[in-house]
Amino acid sequence: MVVRVTIQQTTSSAQTATDPGRRVTVVKNRHVPLVGSTLLAIGVALAAANLRPAVTSLASVLGDVRAALGVSAAWTSALTAVPALCFGFAAFAAQWLGRRLGMARAIGLSLGVLTLGLVLRVIDGPWVVLGGTFIACAGIAVSNVLIPVVVKASFPNKVGLLTGVYTGTLAAGAALAAALTPRLEDYLGSWRLAVGAWALLSAGAVIVWFAGARHGASSTVVRSAAPAEKRSLLRSPLAWVITVFFGLQSLFAYTVMGWLPAMLVDAGVDRNTAGMLLAVSMLLGVPVSLFVPPIAARFSNQGPMVLALGALSFAGILGMLVAPALVPGLWVVLIGFGMGMFPLALLVMSLRTKSTSDTARLSAMAQSLGYLIAASGPFAFGVLREATGTWTVSLVLQLALLAALTVLGMIAGRPRYI
Repeated sequence: MVVRVTIQQTTSSAQTATDPGRRVTVVKNRHVPLVGSTLLAIGVALAAANLRPAVTSLASVLGDVRAALGVSAAWTSALTAVPALCFGFAAFAAQWLGRRLGMARAIGLSLGVLTLGLVLRVIDGPWVVLGGTFIACAGIAVSNVLIPVVVKASFPNKVGLLTGVYTGTLAAGAALAAALTPRLEDYLGSWRLAVGAWALLSAGAVIVWFAGARHGASSTVVRSAAPAEKRSLLRSPLAWVITVFFGLQSLFAYTVMGWLPAMLVDAGVDRNTAGMLLAVSMLLGVPVSLFVPPIAARFSNQGPMVLALGALSFAGILGMLVAPALVPGLWVVLIGFGMGMFPLALLVMSLRTKSTSDTARLSAMAQSLGYLIAASGPFAFGVLREATGTWTVSLVLQLALLAALTVLGMIAGRPRYI
């Protein structure tokens, strides 16, 4: 909330004295951007590291979870769709929380909700698993929307670098959860303990975030009495292109995270190796995230980079379709590099907007509607596998969506503003 005080003719400011219609806006502390300190950058990185283990930890032991709970294939497909579905619905509330609580408290609260959900989902049966996953992903959704806004507002001269750090640690967290969870299950003797252990990492992120997230001092600005009304992004063709681009790349990523281990096991790869290969695909996102955004930010058009990453993804999925058991490691590497489309999608949101407020609006639109688009992917992928008995139809559909994703990304990468 802001407090507006009308300036009188006696004000010491010559500009406002000659224009009584102008107003002073006192911006409260919680609405001032966070101070772009090193500790805040660490907090951003650690928060990002917690935004995917909720998904990949469960995916890496999904077969054991299904067997232990005695659930159907439809339930399993629904579980893989929950993250993206929840990200879409909960993202609608992210902007409101950011305005109401301020970025520091809103993101801190979202990390706390994530921790709670990670604990709740391992204490009971199938519906509690679904409910706890939904709660955890609700916390993730808020951070998904707000952290890119923090990056642009608090590090305006290092958007490419901090976007790379954010998406790199996000990929690293996903990879660690995929690689370590099956081994934790072997060591602890329970999938519940192995999956629930990731709540410790998110609890640590809460502590570091509150230590490093500090708003700047309250400020006073002079504005016109009737600020120009901003056009709804729903009327912007470019905003829709970016939204669908983000949605399709998320659909691809969450389908891979949810089903890649199962596809590899069906191709003859053992469970631990399948989890490790999923980790490899996630881990490859680290160098891609660290190098691609800073390089892409130097160019006016990001389309060629989108095309290169799209071609890698297409080749990897085509390999899984034609000869999954031939060189599964190569297909996973190609898919992993191709999933570097995610940091590009986040970068495009910053580059195609002129202000942090527009970035926040575009981030909310792209992530809320985009994740709702993405939710259909993992569910449909699993249902088609169950209905046909093979992965063929699912993978062919994935190839078609990758082609559409690449075309939309090339359009979104052109130099212009929403």
